[in-house]
Amino acid sequence: MIEVRIARSDREREDAYDVRKKVFVDEQGVPISLEIDEFDKTASHFIVYEEKRPIGAGRIREIGPGIGKVERVCVLKELRGKHLGNLIMHELEKHAKSAAMTKIVLNAQSYAVPFYEKLGYTVTSPEFMDADIPHRAMEKEIIPS
Repeated sequence: MIEVRIARSDREREDAYDVRKKVFVDEQGVPISLEIDEFDKTASHFIVYEEKRPIGAGRIREIGPGIGKVERVCVLKELRGKHLGNLIMHELEKHAKSAAMTKIVLNAQSYAVPFYEKLGYTVTSPEFMDADIPHRAMEKEIIPS
C-alpha cells in the first residue's frame, strides 16, 4: 500500500531526510550542507511510504502572503515512473489550498520541467544553476479551499 502523509513526528521527518539524502546527495552529488538547510525546521514535510518503507518526499513552505514554495520533491530511483511524484504534488497542493495559498512557486531541475508542466506549472525564468544542476523557476496559480 502506498501512502503520502504530512510528517508529524521527528521519525517521519527523518524518513523524509533519508529519502532526500539518497536522491540528492548520494545519487546527484548535492553537498549535504546544501540539501539539509535552515528551512527544514519550518517547512511542512511530506513523505511517501510503501508499507513502512519511506520511498518519496517533498516539502512546502510559505515564502510570502499566499505564496508557497515547493522544494525537495523526490522519489527513490528504483520507484520512478510509477506516478509517485504526482501523488506528492497532489498532497503538497492540497496542503497549500488548505493554508489559503494562492500561488505555488518552485525551482525545477531542468529535466523535470515537463513533469511540472503536465501538472499546470509554467516556466518563469531562463535556466540557472543551483548546486551545479540546471534549473528553471516555475509557478502555478491555485484556488484555495
